[in-house]
Amino acid sequence: MSPLDTRVPAVLLRTDLNPFHHGTLGAVRSLGRAGVEVHLVADCAASPVRGSRFIRAPHAPPRPGASLDEFAAVLRRVAARVGRPAVLVPLDDASAVAVGRLREELTDDYLLPAGPPALAEQVADKAELATLCGRLGLPHPPTTVPDSPAEAAAAARELGLPVVAKWSRPWLLPPDAGLRSTVVVRSAGEAAALHRRSEQAGSRLLLQAFLPSGLDRDWFFHGYVDHAGVVRGGGPGRKLRAWPPGAGLTTVGRWTPNPQVQALAERLTDALGYRGVFDLDFRHEGRTGTYHLLDFNPRPGAQFRLFTDTAGIDVVRALHLDLTGRRVPDGAPVPGRTFVVENYAPLTALRPRPLPHAPSRPGARELAWYARDDRAPGLALWSLWPRHALGRLLAPRAPLPVQHDDAPGENRAENEKASSP
Repeated sequence: MSPLDTRVPAVLLRTDLNPFHHGTLGAVRSLGRAGVEVHLVADCAASPVRGSRFIRAPHAPPRPGASLDEFAAVLRRVAARVGRPAVLVPLDDASAVAVGRLREELTDDYLLPAGPPALAEQVADKAELATLCGRLGLPHPPTTVPDSPAEAAAAARELGLPVVAKWSRPWLLPPDAGLRSTVVVRSAGEAAALHRRSEQAGSRLLLQAFLPSGLDRDWFFHGYVDHAGVVRGGGPGRKLRAWPPGAGLTTVGRWTPNPQVQALAERLTDALGYRGVFDLDFRHEGRTGTYHLLDFNPRPGAQFRLFTDTAGIDVVRALHLDLTGRRVPDGAPVPGRTFVVENYAPLTALRPRPLPHAPSRPGARELAWYARDDRAPGLALWSLWPRHALGRLLAPRAPLPVQHDDAPGENRAENEKASSP
């Protein structure tokens, strides 16, 4: 018998156009396997996700860059089709921000965590997050938000090149602008040139001190904060591989106990009064032993299924249980459990499981796409992914203009977060 209340459906919401967002499939399967009726509001026409047998019905999403009124109209239309209150699960930052702003308007049709309506927007904004960390005394890389191209050039020199450049609200980036959410800039002129595109990007540019990546340096924490403020259904993980290499999306991750990361996550969510699912990224600075918070995503991270405990609970199931008034079972962590994204780490995926250095136990590894009880997405991946990857490789990239008084940098993306093919 399912621990979840299967009378209450779930509506999964995503406006991001990435057809290979494996976190969407993870949420579909997590709830669908528990017997929950799953409605997917996303553009999955060219996605392997569309083949999952656990999707009850697909729905057209709001367009990228949609207004709050458009989000509200789409969610009202979906609610009318579902016919009864449902748990609403935003799967990207734009959706999480919109749902937070619309919380009071949506309460008749959807079950949502409590909390300040603007909090999701505040933590997702990278400039606001830096301010929050300063106020709370949480470790965060030195960050500045320049007001002009000249200030950007000066700040880059002061922070020490190379520096990390981020758009504070990456969900506002136009899909055809040729801008990445995060890049490493290697000259002051490159920083100035990026700042000149602030109006096109739709948000502020911030510059951040570069902290080198590496094994044992890149960490994440996923969790769900319940109605009483208790963190459930997740844990700390170590990023073993990423794409792009350095600090992109996690392609191989491992559940690894880390009391320092756990304490930082719990301290932050408690101080903010945060409720709901969250995904944090940390970087460990070897010289000082400090874990710096890099990102706060107010929704499930793409690899959230890594943190499936011995009771079968992950952050999405914890959300459904809590919002429907059911107790979240107290499962034990599964240290050493790994999560592999096959299209980015095919050789790792093909290795016999468990990995030689992982514990030998049932469920010690999960693949993002292939599953014996839901084969269609895993099979579709290998017909859709090669064409997608080839198209990305052949697509022209807009060059980044630089000032003539500085040598141009390479605008590499090894520190890019979630902007891969």
